[in-house]
Amino acid sequence: MLDPSQEDTFDLPALDIALAGTPFVGNIRYFPSIHSTNVLAMREADEGAPEGMVYLADEQTAGRGRGAHGWHSARGAGLYVSVLLRPRVAPADILWLSLAAGLAVREAVRQVTSLEADIRWPNDLLFGKKKFCGILTELNAEVTRVRHAVVGIGINVHQESFPDPLGLIAASLRSETGRSWARQDLLIALLQSLYREAQALSAETAGAAANILSRLEGASTWIRGRQVHVDEGSGYSGVTAGLDARGFLRVRTAEGLRTVHSGGVRDQ
Repeated sequence: MLDPSQEDTFDLPALDIALAGTPFVGNIRYFPSIHSTNVLAMREADEGAPEGMVYLADEQTAGRGRGAHGWHSARGAGLYVSVLLRPRVAPADILWLSLAAGLAVREAVRQVTSLEADIRWPNDLLFGKKKFCGILTELNAEVTRVRHAVVGIGINVHQESFPDPLGLIAASLRSETGRSWARQDLLIALLQSLYREAQALSAETAGAAANILSRLEGASTWIRGRQVHVDEGSGYSGVTAGLDARGFLRVRTAEGLRTVHSGGVRDQ
């Protein structure tokens, strides 16, 4: 927990010490303000930046979420980070990386705050019905291999409240607990957890995917038995019925079982 008298800043040398044994050591770049950490990470990955590069910002002026959604990245209020990975997985299996990142965020938040977050497939983390974290995974791939993937993560940390209508759907670690939490501690826990997830996925995709699925079943109320509306095509409603072999959500509708490929999922 952060001492209220302390400014919540990042200590890069201390990060390197805490992350010993990971590819992130010496590869963390910090920006007081940037347009988008994901945009920069993808560009530098295309130019040959090494695996383990971490792009960390105090503020994003053009933060992005999944689809066409933006991500509001107020200065000093959240953890805004993009991580460059080169996972040894087939492009068809890359969704498992995004799902594993959600589990990594959940574990980091639990370690630091003791809060148990809910994961809304595929890339949102919530407290109750309010979202406090979004994940955007982007990749460059050939037909048979992933050249690189960038996992962008935005976590609301210090916001005490949100203006309407965000107040009805958004949360932060502070609004949920009434306490201030050090972003440095959260970043360390997050990167350590994400590294473990990425290593496991690259080592044994099939086994790791089964493990991710098993843990998601216990970490998400959205995977099975939830009445949802899917914003895909003209939209449809149904009850969630688990994930398929590639990690896509299945929804049982009045017309039969459907697979969600790109649409957003929300409560019916």
